[in-house]
Amino acid sequence: MTDTLSAHFSYTTEVKHSRFIAHAAPVASSEQALYFVGQVSDADATHNCWAYRIGKEYRSNDDNEPAGTAGRPILAAIDGQNCDRVVVVVTRWFGGIKLGAGGLARAYGGTAAECLRHAERHRLIEMIELTVACPFDELGTLHTALSLHSVEKTSEHFEADGAHLSLRLPSDQLADLKTYLRNASCDRIRFLNTSTQ
Repeated sequence: MTDTLSAHFSYTTEVKHSRFIAHAAPVASSEQALYFVGQVSDADATHNCWAYRIGKEYRSNDDNEPAGTAGRPILAAIDGQNCDRVVVVVTRWFGGIKLGAGGLARAYGGTAAECLRHAERHRLIEMIELTVACPFDELGTLHTALSLHSVEKTSEHFEADGAHLSLRLPSDQLADLKTYLRNASCDRIRFLNTSTQ
């Protein structure tokens, strides 16, 4: 199970006189993530390094820090905190003491991880979309099942042999829904396809 953030959250720390501030926020698209990066980046800072993860899509940027010392550790912090649909920007003001590659990676990754650790989070619920074919005389059974299993009907159309309904529901409800419908309709309600979101 993964989490996302409930709202924008900031965290500030100092490492060998360099000041680091992390800004983290929930995002639903790469466009939102890049917009957030632009909003919170400080043009007067030494570096604005960032990373985001949205499902299988991710990006990171070192903003002229040595390659691999900022963006990737921030992304590793997102993954290490079991977060998804999240962007983190870590801004650094240089304090006069060089941190070295290992020190930079620890500072950027650690600041991002602490920010995510302290932020208010909520669980992401994986949703499933599916289509079912239902004979006309089983529509009452199907509609009863929808209300019992937190199912949203997204479309419904009728054909000569019955109705085809597109449904959306939490993935953890799918097995119970299938069992209920098989038993209640003597296996007459058919599942045509499913896809995760």
